[in-house]
Amino acid sequence: MNLGGPAQQAALLSGRRLDPSRYETLLVHGSVAAGEESMADLADREGARTEFVPSLSQAPHPPHDAAALARIVAIARRFRPHLIHTHMAKAGFLARLAALTTLRSRPVIVHTYHGHVLERYFGPRKSALYRSLERLLGRRSDCLIGVSQATVDDLVRLGVAARDRFRVIPLGLDLEPFANSDRGAGGELRRRLGIGEDDIVLSFVGRVVPIKRLDVLLRALALTGDAAPLRLLVVGDGEIRPRLQPISRELGIEDRIRFLGYRRDLTTITAAADIAVLTSANEGTPVSLIEAAAAGLPAVATRVGGVGEVVTPDTGVLVPPDDPEAVATALLRLAAEPELRARLGAGAREHALRRYSASRLVADIDALYGELLTRRGVNDRMRVRSARRQGRRQAPIR
Repeated sequence: MNLGGPAQQAALLSGRRLDPSRYETLLVHGSVAAGEESMADLADREGARTEFVPSLSQAPHPPHDAAALARIVAIARRFRPHLIHTHMAKAGFLARLAALTTLRSRPVIVHTYHGHVLERYFGPRKSALYRSLERLLGRRSDCLIGVSQATVDDLVRLGVAARDRFRVIPLGLDLEPFANSDRGAGGELRRRLGIGEDDIVLSFVGRVVPIKRLDVLLRALALTGDAAPLRLLVVGDGEIRPRLQPISRELGIEDRIRFLGYRRDLTTITAAADIAVLTSANEGTPVSLIEAAAAGLPAVATRVGGVGEVVTPDTGVLVPPDDPEAVATALLRLAAEPELRARLGAGAREHALRRYSASRLVADIDALYGELLTRRGVNDRMRVRSARRQGRRQAPIR
């Protein structure tokens, strides 16, 4: 449940937003990596019933992974799910393995890819191993979900499963807090950070890890020189943060950057910013850009993965990956044209609220679950069981 879209989506789909008269859900989650923060409290706020498996963690660790698998098997045997819906690579592997090999009554199996780590994350041998495992499980899963068309296209190209096994269901997020963000609170944050009223504030929100290519963003900021009063807020933390601060000093832009670490007041961050930025080498569907869009921010982002479905010509500017000059050019253009920023920001808000709302996600998933359960004949048995329960509840008091 580390900060990000997968944790938000799992929380939204495990609480009260799915009809509780039709679904009884259990959200099983593990430990977050060192230096990351957990969003388990969001699941609590959504009313989700949860179970914590400490041995389930992101990094490969055979003894811990075996313990996590045994615990997941025990939980599944006790809960007896009709459907298992998994998110993220490690959790998806262990839970699907448990469902396929140890449960007497095989549940419907659904897995969501919020992106993938099957190329460019690891070396050739490890990537080939992970692709083989995903192919094995993908062909035994009832449905595979990609959060963008680009994600599905990638997975089909990599041979994970045939295209007819996939569905595209975009992320859904609780965007109302961002749509109603307080500009006054944003102004106060700017003052506390020593940012002037005429400065143009760029916001990066995410993990500070190699794939995000923050080095490209820093070099782009340096290339803008004194042509525009640009300031950068880096919100998040991770393994490469200690290396970025020396780079910013070498580039002479240290005074133009604020490294803020993990923050929970993201609505205040978006209210303080003028442009959202993302220079990743690979992405699924970037939550930070969706949230910024809901707050009315235009974006400058790299054309990778599912980013092009979030950032369109009406909502921001897409640039090639690993191209600081293109990033700098886009930033200077938006900085020089406030009317363009306003127009793109309005388009971004409309696009985000229409395409990425929580209500749309819940409706899409509810329809998919119904289809898959009916195909397996589970819905009929569930209706009979539900009717019996309701009959007992509605019997007169004696």
